[in-house]
Amino acid sequence: MDFLRTEDARFEGLPDYDFAPHYVDVDDTDGGTLRVHYLDEGPRDGEVVLVMHGEPTWSYLYRNMIPVFTQAGHRVLAPDLVGFGRSDKPTQQSDYTYQRHVDWMSDWLRQVDASGITLLCQDWGGLIGLRLLAAMPDRFKRLVVANTALPTGDQPMSEAFKMWREFSQTVDPFDSGRIVYGGTESKLTEDEVAAYNAPFPDESHKAGARVFPMLVPDSPDDPAAGPNRAAWAVLQGLDLPVLTAFGAQDKVMAGVEKVFQRIMPGAEGQAHVIFDGAGHFLQEDVGPELARAAVAFMEANP
Repeated sequence: MDFLRTEDARFEGLPDYDFAPHYVDVDDTDGGTLRVHYLDEGPRDGEVVLVMHGEPTWSYLYRNMIPVFTQAGHRVLAPDLVGFGRSDKPTQQSDYTYQRHVDWMSDWLRQVDASGITLLCQDWGGLIGLRLLAAMPDRFKRLVVANTALPTGDQPMSEAFKMWREFSQTVDPFDSGRIVYGGTESKLTEDEVAAYNAPFPDESHKAGARVFPMLVPDSPDDPAAGPNRAAWAVLQGLDLPVLTAFGAQDKVMAGVEKVFQRIMPGAEGQAHVIFDGAGHFLQEDVGPELARAAVAFMEANP
């Protein structure tokens, strides 16, 4: 599998992102390996908070949340999905499948060997992270669901998602920073827009970002539909505490929080949050508030 690796210089001097990089090599499922980057912040003996980003972001998304967790005594793991951030970027769209993303991050999690995890996942961070939770429930202690879902293709896609999918395949160039800008209410600075574009010096680095919207299961016979149904069968039988925290202005994910509240037993009685003034990338709009809500949730569910 051919891949590109964004040069380190592009990550120097990014606003509010003064974190040390960490790396592990994972099986690329094609006879080679890929390097996965992650942040590891806070005390080694703190409770682990695993924060997972989605499309088309990277661990930079959590820069304003990590200090809230570490100041509360928690350890934060923030990986970059393959194809994003400082992780390696396979060059062909066909290299990326939903299952491979799950396999790559499963390998990463086993190597990091974290347990007692509070998972906080958003966008594709949920589509992948919830599969990790279903496959390795013994590693997880709590779940925070933020503007994400676990689709099986059994329900029709929203018009807003269909529009996003069409846009993602036709826009030229694919400007990640501007896409994130458009998914926020508070809006980014020009330096922050540039930071989201830092992993992608040119279009050749963007195969993963381009193809991600096409990997969402859109029919009952999609290759990922069956595995996601199997994951739901596990998730609905877990008793771990579940908090939903959604942005009120996220048109794509509107109402999805109710699915988790209805299906997952551990969601009952929790202090679920709808953040007014927050769009799809609520980490940008209400990052510290989201982190504080997660910390309070952890304290309420020791």
